[in-house]
Amino acid sequence: MSDYNTSIPRLKEIYQNQLFKDVLPFWMTYSMDTDHGGYFTSLDRDGQVFDTDKFTWLQCRQIWMFARLFNSVRPAKKWLDIALHGSEFMEKHGRDAEGNWYFALNQKGQPLTQPYNIFSDCFAAMAFGQLAKATGEDRHHQIAQVTFLNILKRQDNPKGEYNKAYPGTRPLKSFALPMILCNLVLELEDILDPEQVESTIREGIHQVMDVFYQPDLHNGVILENVTPDGRFSDTYDGRLLNPGHVLEAMWFIMDLAVRTDDQSLIDKAVEISLNTLELGWDKEHGGIFYFMDVQGHPTQQLEWDQKLWWVHLEALVATLKGFELTGNTKMWDWFLKLHEYVQRRFPDPKYGEWYGYLNRQGEVLLPLKGGKWKGCFHVPRGLYQIRSTLDRIPVVE
Repeated sequence: MSDYNTSIPRLKEIYQNQLFKDVLPFWMTYSMDTDHGGYFTSLDRDGQVFDTDKFTWLQCRQIWMFARLFNSVRPAKKWLDIALHGSEFMEKHGRDAEGNWYFALNQKGQPLTQPYNIFSDCFAAMAFGQLAKATGEDRHHQIAQVTFLNILKRQDNPKGEYNKAYPGTRPLKSFALPMILCNLVLELEDILDPEQVESTIREGIHQVMDVFYQPDLHNGVILENVTPDGRFSDTYDGRLLNPGHVLEAMWFIMDLAVRTDDQSLIDKAVEISLNTLELGWDKEHGGIFYFMDVQGHPTQQLEWDQKLWWVHLEALVATLKGFELTGNTKMWDWFLKLHEYVQRRFPDPKYGEWYGYLNRQGEVLLPLKGGKWKGCFHVPRGLYQIRSTLDRIPVVE
């Protein structure tokens, strides 16, 4: 393990500068749609807009990001104005008559894709919850609260009438929703009923650590899909491992464990993180695989070997938080290993921001800075989390 007393000041400067001097200015300069409201997210390498469609995930994530900066860094009016620019557009155009959030809109806000995806609602609740803290506006509070309650109503059948699976033949439940609820409940703690918060935390921890965690597979892995009673399904979907999802979930769990003062849960999250990194690391080319089959079979995802921006950012956050909370030097060593890999490949020194998609060899596969899935979220959130965590790690003079 390297001397972190020497490393931390240098790392703080790197992540501080990337967040405030590189990544945020990129989105503040290029993403604002001043004609119709909301944000452009399909941005080429140099920030030029190449598609004007607006995706609810990314609109709401950008609202959240700038509201969070306003609430947690400093109350800069420019950040709140950007958050409100997006929230006004989504408040006007984002929902159907029943309050479900559409997946995609055109530039003017007309719906393109039905509200089939419950994660649109999750990110809307997250956005308006953070915005309510910034503005104190009751309507923002109400949107967040009503949307969260709608998520809970839909959680047993998230896609509802849009579910294409044939009922009863191979029922599986997905890890993604329990994972995100672990984070979302902390985001909305101030505006939810206390018992609702506690019950959601208990259920979220149970689902992640008892149901989707499979201790008998590869010394313990978390699967993307299990049977309704939590068993392994020897199928394409049942064998699927998404290391980035696991690592993101583990720092969510660490945050919940801090909230509940549960050191054993933190230790377990660190153990799962280390095992996932060992399993998911590409030992030939470096970086973390996007998808894997836990039994080593070919995946149905043709992009399985790509190296994605969000996967590596979530791994950086998880390893650093794990080190902060346990002092486990393996987590620090992994953080430095990831840091060296990431900093050589993802940031664009010419035009700013980060590339999102690399091939297995770590070369740029797509030069875009934003699209249908990549927006103003994982990079700035990850940089913010890393910089904040570094601040909490004591350095001995």
